[in-house]
Amino acid sequence: MGKGLGFNGTLFQKIVISYTYVAIWIFLSFTVIIFNKYILDKKMYDWPFPISLTMIHMGFCSSLAFLLVRVFKFVEPVGMTRELYMSSVVPIGALFSLSLWLSNSAYIYLSVSFIQMLKALMPVAVYSIGVMLKRETFKSQTMANMVGISVGVAIAAYGEAKFDSWGVLLQLGAVCFEATRLVLIQILLTSKGISLNPITSLYYVAPCCFVFLSIPWCLIEYPKLALKATATSDYDFVVFGMNSACAFALNLSVFLLVGKTSALTMNVAGVVKDWLLIAFSWSIIMDQVTTVNLIGYGVAFLGVCYYNHAKLQAMKAKETQKKASEPDEEIGLLEQNKNRDDENLALGRKADAQA
Repeated sequence: MGKGLGFNGTLFQKIVISYTYVAIWIFLSFTVIIFNKYILDKKMYDWPFPISLTMIHMGFCSSLAFLLVRVFKFVEPVGMTRELYMSSVVPIGALFSLSLWLSNSAYIYLSVSFIQMLKALMPVAVYSIGVMLKRETFKSQTMANMVGISVGVAIAAYGEAKFDSWGVLLQLGAVCFEATRLVLIQILLTSKGISLNPITSLYYVAPCCFVFLSIPWCLIEYPKLALKATATSDYDFVVFGMNSACAFALNLSVFLLVGKTSALTMNVAGVVKDWLLIAFSWSIIMDQVTTVNLIGYGVAFLGVCYYNHAKLQAMKAKETQKKASEPDEEIGLLEQNKNRDDENLALGRKADAQA
């Protein structure tokens, strides 16, 4: 009985810790999205410079990641050669910078709720690009699921009260670049046995993103910022400092969530976060959410839930197959050891006979 109580207590503790990590990640992700919307929206803080905001994030995250990896030795750096960095990290960094730039730009034109609805297309983009790059196997059932998600998002877009074509193109571009980045991580890094946690990812990728973003920044936003600086020199470093700290904390929460639970748990938590953001956008920010919006996103939501369920079942089947193969491997090792012992015994007898 004491053992049972101890087991139940340990299990309960693990469940509480897991839900705590989920709650922290949802809170920080929620905060960063609303914070970015507040800074970029012309009706709020009115600082519509998405490239500059993204560069501030990357510069801040690069500095802290360098301190955590090189100074405080919080995590060990990955063995990264110059050739591997140029062939793998640089393309991933370029895609990441484009994804962040476009997604932050979309907040200027679209509501928070509608952006979350468009983000439901991420599984569709990841699967489609994975099939094109031969990282995923084409399955008609999975593709039908992807079509269902797309139809749901199309219905939500049709019902959007403040539809902006440019904003939609920006967000769809961000989804495509982010999906390509995720697939390339599997192709360029995971296949070579290299895994990057969020801290080492920032350590290697964030400086690369900063460099890539500096090119469009010089051409697009620097002239506007120079004019703004001549008109006023008041920059709220507290706002941008807190915003950057939240962005870095979000990456740390991803490290905790995925490390202590799983990536699938993060996907499920992301669905909960999207509903919370839609509710917050409608009730607090006063974004207009129509009935058609909710019906369309509801269809997409069901498709995403089915996709996560299918992934979970595939993971369980793979784990079961792996466990089933372990006894066979153990029997094979035992037989090899027995044969080796028999051979050694025969050699020993032969040596004794010769002696």
